[in-house]
Amino acid sequence: MAIDLTTKYQPYVDEVFATESKKSLVTNNDYSWAGAHSIKLYKVTTGQMNDYDRPGENMGKMPGETVILSRYGAIESLDATTEELTLAKDRSFTFAIDKLDADETQQQLSGASALARQQREVVIPEVDTYVYGVMAAKAGTKPAAVTLTADNIYTEIIKATQVLDDAEVPDDGTRALIVTPAVLLLMKQCSDITLNSDIGADLRIKGVVAELDGNRVVKIPAKRLPSNFGFMVAHPCATVAPTKLEEYKLHTSPPFISGDLVEGRIVYDAFVLDNKKMAIYYQEDQPSV
Repeated sequence: MAIDLTTKYQPYVDEVFATESKKSLVTNNDYSWAGAHSIKLYKVTTGQMNDYDRPGENMGKMPGETVILSRYGAIESLDATTEELTLAKDRSFTFAIDKLDADETQQQLSGASALARQQREVVIPEVDTYVYGVMAAKAGTKPAAVTLTADNIYTEIIKATQVLDDAEVPDDGTRALIVTPAVLLLMKQCSDITLNSDIGADLRIKGVVAELDGNRVVKIPAKRLPSNFGFMVAHPCATVAPTKLEEYKLHTSPPFISGDLVEGRIVYDAFVLDNKKMAIYYQEDQPSV
């Protein structure tokens, strides 16, 4: 006897897990690209300190020389050079959803939900991966790779903090320690580390899981970070991460399509400023053999 058993489809979608972006904790949007594809920032030098010539013994201009001496020292000219920041990432997507496909999947295949899924699972991860990659590549300090363990993780982290301190990077409570879940596990196993979990609700919502040595600990999925990522200590002043254009469109029954047409475009980039690159310390992990 043959029996055809019933298969029933539920009006739900088995969604893929996706983490919200946390790049706002380690980047800034201090500059505007409104009306421009590139912007230029000035970098101005400073003058050297001299011993004041109170008697006036060294004043004047020596024959054949261009340096003019005053009681204050040699008169210098300051340099005012520029660095140009040009947006390089202009990305887009488009897809169509047939009207009958939407109807016969109990509206689970719909334009609105598909757009939200595209943003959550594709757009945000791409932007995050790009930004963290730029930060790691342009970091002011990149020591040789080491094999991170529960025994040395704390020592390596406080080395990073010391480097930022010596570079006079602001210690204003916004420095971030970016780690993967695996490195966070090492930190929890380290007997020298006591993570301060008394974090405000506003920071927890943004993605801060604890505090260590004055740094906000931010856990990022490994797949959004460069290969062999160990950890990164960064102040948000160093990296400008603009999104000049972000638009998403849902067209219902446009020409040539019976259903929905979804389109999206995002123009973004990330720049580590020359004079602030020392505010990023990137430690690569050396996988154990």
